[in-house]
This record gives sequence, C-alpha cells and structure tokens, in this order.
Amino acid sequence: MLELWPVMSPHAHAKILRRDATKARSVPGVAAVLLAEDIPGENNTGPVRHDEPLLATDEVCFQGQIVAVIVGESLKVCRAAAALVEVDYEVLRAVVGIPAAVAAGSFLTEPHTLTRGDCAAALTAAPCRMEGEFALGGQEHFYLETHAAWAEAGEDGAVTVNSSTQHPSEIQAIVAEVLHVARHKVVVQAPRMGGGFGGKETQGNAWAAYVALAAVKTGRPVRVQLDRDLDMALTGKRHPFHAKFSVGHDAEGRLLAAHVELTSDGGWSLDLSQPILDRALFHLDNAYYLPAVHFTGRVAKTNTVSHTAFRGFGGPQGMLVIEEIMDRVARACGLAPEVVRERNLYHGTGETNRTHYHEDIGDNRIQTIWAQAKTEAKFAERRREIEAWNGAHPRVKRGLAITPVKFGISFTLTHYNQAGAYVLIYADGSVQVNHGGTEMGQGLHVKMLGVAMRELGVKAEAIRIMATATDKVPNTSATAASSGADLNGMAVAAACGTLRERLAPVAAGLLGTTADKVEFAAGEAQATDSGARVAFAKVCAKAYTERVSLAATGYYKTPGIYWDWAKSAGRPFHYFSCGAAVAEVEVDGYTGMSRVRRVDVVHDVGNSLNPGIDRGQIEGGFVQGMGWLTSEELKWDPKGRLLTHSASTYQIPAISDAPMEFNVTLLSHAAQPNTIHGSKAVGEPPLMLAFAVREALRDAVGSFGSPGGQVPLASPATGEAVWAAIQGRAASSMKSGLRRNAPRAN
Repeated sequence: MLELWPVMSPHAHAKILRRDATKARSVPGVAAVLLAEDIPGENNTGPVRHDEPLLATDEVCFQGQIVAVIVGESLKVCRAAAALVEVDYEVLRAVVGIPAAVAAGSFLTEPHTLTRGDCAAALTAAPCRMEGEFALGGQEHFYLETHAAWAEAGEDGAVTVNSSTQHPSEIQAIVAEVLHVARHKVVVQAPRMGGGFGGKETQGNAWAAYVALAAVKTGRPVRVQLDRDLDMALTGKRHPFHAKFSVGHDAEGRLLAAHVELTSDGGWSLDLSQPILDRALFHLDNAYYLPAVHFTGRVAKTNTVSHTAFRGFGGPQGMLVIEEIMDRVARACGLAPEVVRERNLYHGTGETNRTHYHEDIGDNRIQTIWAQAKTEAKFAERRREIEAWNGAHPRVKRGLAITPVKFGISFTLTHYNQAGAYVLIYADGSVQVNHGGTEMGQGLHVKMLGVAMRELGVKAEAIRIMATATDKVPNTSATAASSGADLNGMAVAAACGTLRERLAPVAAGLLGTTADKVEFAAGEAQATDSGARVAFAKVCAKAYTERVSLAATGYYKTPGIYWDWAKSAGRPFHYFSCGAAVAEVEVDGYTGMSRVRRVDVVHDVGNSLNPGIDRGQIEGGFVQGMGWLTSEELKWDPKGRLLTHSASTYQIPAISDAPMEFNVTLLSHAAQPNTIHGSKAVGEPPLMLAFAVREALRDAVGSFGSPGGQVPLASPATGEAVWAAIQGRAASSMKSGLRRNAPRAN
C-alpha cells in the first residue's frame, strides 16, 4: 500500500496566496500530490453544514489545516516531499477561546432556547438570588487506536474503504460526494476500533476521503495511520463551555428559578456543535426539578480544531453547570451540599416529575437510587468520621460528596433513531449476524451475540458477528448516543424473530407437533407437548431442502419520540438512565495533589444484557469522567497552537488514579419497558457519576481555612487548581482576621 502524509498550515488563520507542488511531485517515490483541484466532486467533509473543505484553497482557519496530501511509497518519502510544497500565506488575526469569540461577535449558530414558566418573575420573587459565571474545559478522546483508514479502487469506479469510524454510512456518503459517484459505488467496512468515545463519529470523514481519493487517482491501495501528535493536533475535542447564570432560591436551598446562558467553543467549523449544545440545554437540570427556567445557548467560532462529539455529547457540560450552581447555593445557605441536592431532586409525581422541556420522566428511579447509594456507602457515618479526621490533620484533608445522574437516551435528531440488521443461517446451523452498530471496545458485538443466542436458541459458538459494512446493512446511524445496543439489539431480534417463525413449521414436521408448540433453546428445537427434541442444525438442513429462506433483515425505529426546535416542543428521549455516586478523596494542602480513596456507585441499567460489560462501562466511564474533571487540561497558545498535543503534555488517568476502593451496584428489579430484553443504555451516563469526585475535592478544600463561605474551584480541578483554591481559602481567612490552618505558599 501507498502511504499518505498531510501538508499542514503553520498558521491558525490566514489567506492562501499561492500553492505550488511542482518540486514535491518530482521526488522519487512520490505517486501523487493532491490539491483541491484534484477532487472530482465536492470539496467538503462537513457532516451537517458544508463548511469543512477536504483540502484548503483560499483560507486556513486552524493551525494544522490540510492544504495538500502527499501519496508515496513510504512515510519518509512523503514527509520529505511535504517539506517541498510551497504555500504562501497572509496571516490574519486568530480568535482563540470563548471570551475572544464573544468579544469579536464570532459565532457559528444563532441561540437556541428552552423555557418553563415565567423565569424573570420567579427570579424577582425569590427570597434569595445569586449570579455567577463558570468556565469548564474540553477533553481529548485519547483512544488507543488513532485515526486510520485504507482504500482500494475497484472496477466501474467503485472503491472499498476500511475506516476506524463510528459512522460507516456517513463515511460512505462523504466519500461518494468527494469522488462524485453514487453511494452504491462505495463500500465502507468498519472493523473493531481501538476506542472511539465520540471522536470517530465525524472526525474520520476526512481521512477516509483522503485515502479513497488517493486510491482512485493512483490506482493503488492507500493507507493512513496518524501518529499521536498528529491525531491530537488535527482532530476535535470535547467542547469547552462558558456559563453565565442567575438563580433564585429559598433559605432551605430549593431552586425556584434559573436563567442560564451557555456558550460553547465550536472551533473553526460547525461539525456536530449545534446538537451538542442542544443536549447541554436539555441536561441543564441533571436530576433536579427546576420550576421556572430560561436556558439559552450559542456556539462560538474560533480558530482551533473543530470540536466534536465526546461521550455524553454536551450533556456533561450542562450537568456540570447545575452541579456548580447547587454547590454555590448550598454554601450561600450554610447547608451541606448533599442536603440541597436531595431537596431539589425530581419526585415521581405530577409536575415535579416533568423536565423543563415538558417531558414526563416516567418511572422515576432517582429517589430510590439516591437513598440506596447513601445507605450502601454509609454516607452519614463516614461524614462524621471525615469531620473528625480533618480536625486532627491540619495539612491533609479528606472530602466526601454524593451526586446524581439523569441522562436522556435517544438521538435528539429524531431520524437517527433507527437501525437495521441482516441475519443469515446456513444449512449446517451456523449463523452470521450483521448489524449497523460499530464495535469500539464497548462490548456491542458481545451484546448482539447474546441477543441472537436468546432469540434463536443457539449457543455462542454457532454465531459469528460480522464486521460492520455498508453493503450488508445500509443507511445506518452512528454508534453513539448510548443507543448502540438499544437500536441494533431490537433490529437483530426482529431478524431472528422472522427466521424463528420460518423454522418453527419445519421443526414441527420433524418433531411431529404443530409450529405453536415449538421452542428453540440450547441448540435444539423442542416440542413443548411431547418433549421431543431435534438439533437446530438438522432443522436448518431440512429448511434448506424445503426451500425455506434462511436470510432475513430486521428493522427498528424508536417509537414515540420527536423534537421540533421551531416550537421547542416534543418528547426527545425514549427513557432516562439514572445513577448516583459517593466519592471520598484525600487532598495534600502543600501540593494540591489528591487521591480517590473510595467510590460507591448505584446505577440503573435495566435488566442488563451483560452485567460484566455494563460494570466495565460504568467503571471506565467513571474514570474517564474523573480525568476530564481533575487532570485533563487542554491548552492553546494565543496564536492557536495546541500545547497539550501528546502523552507527555496531556494527562489522562492511569490505573494508579482509579479509586482505591470501587464498589458498583446495578439497580435490581429494574426492567425497562419497550427496550431490548428490558435493558437500558450504559455507554455515556456513568461518565457523569464522576461529578462526585470533583465535589468531594471541593468538600476537602472547604475544610482548609475558616469554615463557611464559597469554595471556588476551576474545572478541570487539576493539582494546581486545587492548590490555588486552598491558597484562596487561606487568603480569605487572613483577610477576615480568623485563624487559618491551611499551608501557605512560599
């Protein structure tokens, strides 16, 4: 295969005055140097708005934007040739960060708004009122496998693309548009990925298009595999957010009104920033009933990479804002944060069980989960123990917190809530299962294996889950929104159900009974009236000789959901996934360094399709969320250059950062109606359980210095941020003339 290497802009914002690839094309071993004019179709990879040129022509909008690609016999050859491509620029002013974008009036979208009640009147009438701002950082996906793709041209203008993608059908569409061919000319295969987390929902589009274009132009197979520095420098992150808020509450900490303005940093192009911001607005309540709200949000345009989907899809950012508000309200009232949180939780009846976008939560399990988490973690007992411990230790403090999670399950873009499957049974009784979901380490294929085993009554070794491919299941949705098992599981079950119905009369003939008396289990067909049995393989062989079709498609669309932003009305979510976490931390007052001593989680996964996988998702999601909140800090310089572009400058959690004691309980007796085998989604919601760690850190910081008052804490709460917060407590104590016990900076 030929290799590919990009020619990248050294500027975050500039006009392109001249491009010349003559010298690069003359390098021995170079098969092609591709510029925008070599694209036969549309020069775009943007999934929603066509604002992302595959190859820049007259302007670059972030540092590293690709102007040309070199295709050659080796990476060494390609990189040498890339250095010879001549590009002249006129440097323009770069907008970096949300404050700069707001000041410049630089936005990608108009505001979206959600309201309930008369928020202005409720704020005016509230006994207590608070205003504030809160900035929260983004996050790098840091999947183990960086972006990768290879392509091979076929006959009749066809091309086959293998891509590390969460959305094969979108890759197919983008490649077809770039090559100016119909989609049936493009086959996209998605083998198992080494991680995705949302970072491969749209960001793989360009890399697949580069190799497809290069393969067609050269007549050779072409591959690309980004190194870590390139992957981090050129791909989008979780969106940084800024919030301005005004809230009204009573003396007992109950929120009466909330006016919140969100601004997200979308980077240079739209990507999925609008629905990500929308989900932040939907989740600004987290698990709390807010009687009157005015929530509005807008996406800022900056000269950085285009930020994109990341586990939670905006939900974590919105939920973190309300958790920040809850803590500030609690401290303003002189109450424990867990008391204020509990007082504001949704209740299971009437209006107090209805969200700010007017959707009834239904079977509300929040109160049950909250109470169970407190009991299992022995919260009250440990609160007393920690207070005593802190009183005896002036330099090291411990903190304890409990936080809830309520997360809506479904794509908010209604038509994405559909899935297909194609199941084939062979005459020897072996089965192939094709479905539209992609496997990225989350265990989706294993869950689909379990669904097919149940539905067909066969053993695991009889089934092969095939790699996802657009020529097997067309028009698929992205594997995202925690809906992979929900959607594809129902589609697989539908296909298996059709096959089971076809096989039942065949089995009945072999068993001497009627079709309604046949059951399939443990690799056999059994007559429930006589107990007679016959091997599943024998039934399949007989079906073949009787000319019974042994291939079937399955299809599913989530019922009863829709949303109309023009009216701000609808029912965007099929159901809600809920949980609660208790976290205990220990903080060193001299350094700000911390460790998580213990975590207790209670989480609702319905009737689990696979408890081992679900526990893994809860534990992994929690630690990833903890990383976002405590150690993972993205930094750009004023010229738009990413400073944290490798493992040496960007700190993801290691195993040593995981909780020293980690207890996970799956909520029992929790079957969810109208889902695959009563299960619930589990991919994204556990990430937000990590709020408990951030709030426990704040609790520990609040134990330094004199008691009471607000405890400002940056996000992410890095060691430096925690240390600065402790110093702030010490300074506050000194100003008030009160005795302090926090260490001072030298």
